[in-house]
Amino acid sequence: MPMPSLIFSLDISPQEYQRYYKGVGKTVLAVADDGRTLEFPASRLTRFVSHSGVQGRFEIVFDTSNKFVRLQRL
Repeated sequence: MPMPSLIFSLDISPQEYQRYYKGVGKTVLAVADDGRTLEFPASRLTRFVSHSGVQGRFEIVFDTSNKFVRLQRL
């Protein structure tokens, strides 16, 4: 049985991501392609940060208890 997942896009500028890095913002809010809103810790994005911030299409995967499993760039 496949695990539940949501697909979404992010476009976070370097300046905006700095706020997360400094602890001002701890969670990221995004709207999935199906219209659902999701919220997850900004720390999950660390490996995707570049000099231009965080941009792209992502998939977040949950287990059947809605616990985080992984986040990947598509």
